[in-house]
Amino acid sequence: MPLYHDEDQAMLADTARGFMADEGNTTKQLRHWRDRDCPDGFGHALWKQMAGMGFTGMLVGEEDGGLGMGHVEAGIVLEEIGRNLTPSPFLTSSVLAATALKHGSNDLKGRYLPGLVSGDSVFAVAIDETAKHRPSRITTKAEKSGNGFKLTGAKSFVIQGASADMLIVAARTSGSDDDKDGITLFAVPKDVANMSHDAVRLVDSSMASQTKFDGVDLDGDAVIGEVDGGREVLNAMLTAGRIGAAAEGVGVAAGAMDMTVDYLKQRKQFGQLIGEFQALQHRASHLYSEVEIARAVVIKAQQLLDAGADSAELMSSVAKAKVAKAAGLSVKEGVQMHGGIGMTDEYDIGLYMKRDRALQEFLGDAYFHANRVAELSGY
Repeated sequence: MPLYHDEDQAMLADTARGFMADEGNTTKQLRHWRDRDCPDGFGHALWKQMAGMGFTGMLVGEEDGGLGMGHVEAGIVLEEIGRNLTPSPFLTSSVLAATALKHGSNDLKGRYLPGLVSGDSVFAVAIDETAKHRPSRITTKAEKSGNGFKLTGAKSFVIQGASADMLIVAARTSGSDDDKDGITLFAVPKDVANMSHDAVRLVDSSMASQTKFDGVDLDGDAVIGEVDGGREVLNAMLTAGRIGAAAEGVGVAAGAMDMTVDYLKQRKQFGQLIGEFQALQHRASHLYSEVEIARAVVIKAQQLLDAGADSAELMSSVAKAKVAKAAGLSVKEGVQMHGGIGMTDEYDIGLYMKRDRALQEFLGDAYFHANRVAELSGY
């Protein structure tokens, strides 16, 4: 498969690029909600606009009211979200949660997917329990209680957890904390008793929560997939989320690079444009190459996932690790080549660095995924 977009995907990219540049830019969204200390960290009006464009239901099947598109198409939207630093629940809701709900019952789909497609609902995923991404260890417990379950435990850094209408929670229903089996996923509505959120603002101004479950009663129909068989669903959700996060990271890298190149064409020093200095030209060329390689890796991962290939899981970690390196280089070079003004809030380049740091940690950093690539490759 060619590592570029076909004609239809290119048209979608043009539409998403124009929409996000106009409606999702930093002035209208990130700076606007940050400076007002918005408890959600994103604009619900923009989320409704994205629903009107069909974006929110891209990965929802046509039989459930969505567009039935693939991860290549979702990645196109995510890249533009990253390019404009648009605060949005797209990754958590339209990618992670939508992937998990594909494995849910018809009742669960009917309960939650219409709100996602219409832009009336926002979903979150509660997986991690420590400061680092370690999905192999799940200690939150769901014990049988009557016809349902009683959920007890805590989750860390649940992105948009306090704003979500529903949380997808990974809990242990059997076995020990590090067992592969014995995991079950639950759809937990926001209004259940004994669930609490301690909201925290992350470095990129997005909102997360430390979420506690103190004996939350859930009906049996809250189960996504099979009891004790949730690891497969969890892995599918994480693979989709990691590829999605990598696509957004490419957008962050490309946005920072474009801003830096534009600055090199405008800033003068010693009577000439700094972009005419050969040393900076070499650095800009190297950066462009790294971003393009990262984009190609992400497209490959998306194509494999859409094709249902077994290697998609491995390639998701390759993409996440590669994009972390490329985006890290892009934002660092951007701040340095902007000089002193790059350290101020006046220019957006520093916001790209902050978003990159938060996005790198989400669903595993470069070291986590480099190690995972080695393990999946037999080392």
